[in-house]
Amino acid sequence: MAPLDDPKALRRLTESAAALIHCAGPYAETGAAVASAAAEAGCHYLDHAVEPHPVKHLFDTLDEPARRSGAVLVPSMSFYGGLADLLASAVTAGMAAVDRVTVGYAVTGWRMTPGARRTAELLIAEIDRVTFTEGAQRVGPAEIRNAVFPFPPPLGPRTMIAPFPSSEVVTIPRHIAARTVESQLTSSTFEEEQVFTSEGASAQERAGTEFTVAVQATAGRRRPERPSVGARHLAGRGTGLGGGGNAADGRRGARAGRGARPGRGGARRSVPGRAGATRRLHGRRDTRPRAVLTSIDRPTDGPTADRRL
Repeated sequence: MAPLDDPKALRRLTESAAALIHCAGPYAETGAAVASAAAEAGCHYLDHAVEPHPVKHLFDTLDEPARRSGAVLVPSMSFYGGLADLLASAVTAGMAAVDRVTVGYAVTGWRMTPGARRTAELLIAEIDRVTFTEGAQRVGPAEIRNAVFPFPPPLGPRTMIAPFPSSEVVTIPRHIAARTVESQLTSSTFEEEQVFTSEGASAQERAGTEFTVAVQATAGRRRPERPSVGARHLAGRGTGLGGGGNAADGRRGARAGRGARPGRGGARRSVPGRAGATRRLHGRRDTRPRAVLTSIDRPTDGPTADRRL
């Protein structure tokens, strides 16, 4: 046992372990002390933080200590953060220039744990938010608006809260040269009565949560010789989200995404007056989880290809 306010105890703990998995949020209150102790001791560190500020702090302050000690620090490796980051890498692969990456979360039936509820309260009250726009990370007030995210079927377009304060605004720009990165959450998520009143829910009840993670990447023409617009969507669906998204749930969603197998193709007219081809691929681990990849490339002149995998 090591109290958060006892740096020496935390150091002894991390020195005695090869790796530390930190699952005790809110990370705005617990993340810095534990991650710092791990970085200094050379203890590998993994957490499932959703909050942008603790993740930003980790990269801003602990990179050098971790390099000196040989520790590998992996923040936000969970449903929120980790899956979207992996999807963003997949969907932007091969894109010459990425103008915007938008992460869409559709969550229904969420039953928050006490830690998740405290995290949500802190995020909702946050004034200075981490954003990434026009190629730069910024910290300050952000205008909250409603947006529409084009989820692939069977969900379809949904009204969203934008921006939703999630760690992708910190992690994605570190390896994808996008001009803007934003996360969004379905506005209906917090309208459900059980969200803030389910601290005592059973594991079976929490397993009833349904979630979808989708990533849309748009490549805009920056110079005349480049294609004008391209958009790609990659979504992973699953069930069983715990409070705030935990490591087990993140792995379940990732398996659903990896389980896809090639299917048969077909052809159709995707845009009036233009030729298009469609291929579909649905990976199912059971009757509910699903992974869908949609890629749409729209050059200024010539045919439009709508490929659905």
